[in-house]
Amino acid sequence: MSDVYIGGIDMLAFGKYPERSVESLGGEAALGALDDAGLSIRDVQALYAGSLMQASANPGQRILKEIGQTGIPVVNCANACATGATAFREGWTAVKAGLYDAVLAVGVEKLAGAGMLGGGGSKGISSEGLLGSDSMPCVFAEAGMEHARQYGTTFEQFAMISVKNHHHSTMNPKARYRMETPLEEVMNAEMISYPNTKLMCSVNVDGAAAAVILSEKKVKELGLSSRAVKVRASVLMTDPYTPRDQVMPDVNTCTRNAASAAWEMAGVGPTDLDLVELHDCFATAEVLHYENLGLCADGDAPKLIDDRDTWLGGRIPVNVSGGLLSKGHPIGATGIANLYEVSTHLRGDAGERQVEGARLGLTHVIGLGTCCGIHVLEAPSS
Repeated sequence: MSDVYIGGIDMLAFGKYPERSVESLGGEAALGALDDAGLSIRDVQALYAGSLMQASANPGQRILKEIGQTGIPVVNCANACATGATAFREGWTAVKAGLYDAVLAVGVEKLAGAGMLGGGGSKGISSEGLLGSDSMPCVFAEAGMEHARQYGTTFEQFAMISVKNHHHSTMNPKARYRMETPLEEVMNAEMISYPNTKLMCSVNVDGAAAAVILSEKKVKELGLSSRAVKVRASVLMTDPYTPRDQVMPDVNTCTRNAASAAWEMAGVGPTDLDLVELHDCFATAEVLHYENLGLCADGDAPKLIDDRDTWLGGRIPVNVSGGLLSKGHPIGATGIANLYEVSTHLRGDAGERQVEGARLGLTHVIGLGTCCGIHVLEAPSS
């Protein structure tokens, strides 16, 4: 089986695009990724498109109408907040298996102005009332409070996640919000579901991101060795069985299982990482995922926060893009946008926010419904 690489990648600045269509946003991101790889749509053998809210309208085919219909197979993916990562992984799987040498993965979403997202329960299986509330703000508030009960994590420590990520976003021209949010401002913002205030919740935005996925043979053929980012691991998992009447929603096990599989596939561990883009849908989530991904031992996440280990310049920078809290969270695009951020650092192209000497990075998304996608990326060889 071939090693797999990201030969080209791009994303649009996340924000509000009321006059633009899903296919327009996705098409622009796709063309940007193709330009980055020095290819055209005629060089692509398959397209994998991720969009959650627009999945039923065949976004992949509509994107091809924008950039050129060549008759290639199109797969449309919807997998909660892991939608973009799932589209990418489908492309990775096809190249890894030797079916194709060059495919395109696109994630796109129109989400600006959307209301609070729920837990995705459908008639007959909703946990609403059993677990308090299965809306996402409440689920991650409950999980954060359980961490506080076990380990003494404070409101201030949760709020510092937002301070950090908003600071990082000031250096990212593609982030939705580029502003400092001092601790007092974060803590005094409108309370959504304690301990998450409004500034500790991810931002609903429009956006798109795309990646050109290549076999090793194709990378060499195109002379892209100095730019191609190696995909050391690609893992997608869902939750194991848990009783329906459990006391707390489980937002941890899926990530822990996926991380374990990713370390085994990549042949590395969390101490080898230089940066991480993880799923900070809420500030509490980032704290939990420090431990779920093995960046620290259980109960040590508050110390990482206090010691500023996860800030740019710290031991293991996390969400240098600004994360979902500040960069934004257009669901279908998020997974590939995380890959864009890490790839940019591994190429040494991140400018003011560059993680110096970055050679190995991890991206993580979790979609409660539930699923988790993790990718481990390695810098170009030369």
